[in-house]
Amino acid sequence: MVLWSKDQDKLSDMSAGTERIELKKEGVPPAFHHSNGSVHPVILPNNPEEVPQTPGEYELTEMTSIPDRSDQENERPDMVVLDCRANAKGQREEDALLENASQSNESDDTSTDQSPVPPAPLKETSFSIGLQVLFPFLLAGFGTVAAGMVLDIVQHWTVFTEVTEVFILVPALLGLKGNLEMTLASRLSTAANIGQMDTAKDMWKMIMGNLALIQVQATVVGFLASIAAVIFGWIPEGNFKMGHAVLLCASSVATAFIASLLLGLIMIGVIIASRKVGINPDNVATPIAASLGDLITLALLAGISTGLYKELEFNDYANPMVCAFFVALTPIWVLIARRTPSTREVLYSGWEPVIIAMAISSVGGLILDKTVSNPNFAGMAVFTPVINGVGGNLVAVQASRISTYLHMNALPIAEPNPAPRKCPTPWSTFFGSGVNARSARVLFLLVAPGHLVFLYTINSMQGGHTTLTSVFIAFYLAAALLQVVILLYLADWMVNWMWHRGMDPDNFSIPYLTALGDLLGTGFLALCFHILWLIGDRDTDVGD
Repeated sequence: MVLWSKDQDKLSDMSAGTERIELKKEGVPPAFHHSNGSVHPVILPNNPEEVPQTPGEYELTEMTSIPDRSDQENERPDMVVLDCRANAKGQREEDALLENASQSNESDDTSTDQSPVPPAPLKETSFSIGLQVLFPFLLAGFGTVAAGMVLDIVQHWTVFTEVTEVFILVPALLGLKGNLEMTLASRLSTAANIGQMDTAKDMWKMIMGNLALIQVQATVVGFLASIAAVIFGWIPEGNFKMGHAVLLCASSVATAFIASLLLGLIMIGVIIASRKVGINPDNVATPIAASLGDLITLALLAGISTGLYKELEFNDYANPMVCAFFVALTPIWVLIARRTPSTREVLYSGWEPVIIAMAISSVGGLILDKTVSNPNFAGMAVFTPVINGVGGNLVAVQASRISTYLHMNALPIAEPNPAPRKCPTPWSTFFGSGVNARSARVLFLLVAPGHLVFLYTINSMQGGHTTLTSVFIAFYLAAALLQVVILLYLADWMVNWMWHRGMDPDNFSIPYLTALGDLLGTGFLALCFHILWLIGDRDTDVGD
């Protein structure tokens, strides 16, 4: 119960989530209204001696309407009582969450009489962060190495040489792991950390809603990515073939749908397992999403596009039917996603970051298409998934951690007219004393050793067309370090900026950041290859 007194500038037992309401009538005091409750104006007895001195002994009279009090102003105190309608279980969950947030730096001891109680935030040092991130980071890196080896091989397949616009689809579809799967992992990690998946009912409701949501997004993004490939690939040259356009559409939609379904199921299993063994899902979910994401997506794209390309010679209806089949399933996924409140909101308002991120990744795809089509730079293909994947994985971990930090510490969100927030400096991002600056330092220190491991893995497997000279390694590491520095700084600014404007960073930040990682990685890598060619560091087997 919440009391407001005109004679006292304070609240009694004010709970979280209340908001001030000015009752627009003369003589009526302001009230505080909870999102799950109702406001009742109350009149105290006329005789002050009848008023008990303890809050628990007040006898309050509920009024069904607001009387005209203009003639009684300043005669006696007015009070408003808030009667919360939240059920006991919901109130206990909210109180437990607030208690955990306020005690994040204290003991992890929780009360046993509150059920269900979200687990307290895990205490993390630089060593523990690095230890938890290292294995998923290496696993994800080897996944990108495998994807690079696959791309190095399939770039010589007929469908990639005859329909070179398929290269434009590569970063856009590989970026789905950032636009959809990593966003899914970030949402579910946050939900698990704040106790929204503690009961089986809540967990399955969250899982079904999120799976349906990413299937809708994958279908739409796959379709739009094919349109972008047509625009970027054929419009400048003025050469358009309807058969190839439908081939791109069918390949893109089918690849996006199947890859998102498989990776979504893997993500759900990883997050549930992480909470059971006491590991922060933010540290492991997004890298594991990437470890298989690039490889699965690229293998599906190469296989599906090759099969559909062969069908062009015998069947003109195969490609349109494949595209129409997956599009026809979209209304079913929409109906399922609408049943969960959190996914219903994203279903209506979460399209902007996904679509813009797809467009950004497609620009990177255009760079890749124009570069690897030149035999002098064919060696770039094997390194593109690696540099893009590592940068995207690290910034996704950081964005997910910052978002969880903001949610768990119950920091204010979405004021009507938020005050301008000071832009963070690189010093505060990387050398601050907070846990987010600590994790930024750890993630940055993983870049150079990780890339060296991945480069020599590619070299030992005789992948690619580029010899690992000292000059090449120096330029490559410079490009990778610059990419990650920019991404980590943008993550610090973007996540906080979105939070203070009422936008959930779990849904909005990671698509932008991973798409920018694709663009920066592809652009810097192409620049490295052009500089190396100009200074004479060339290979006799380039384009072999």
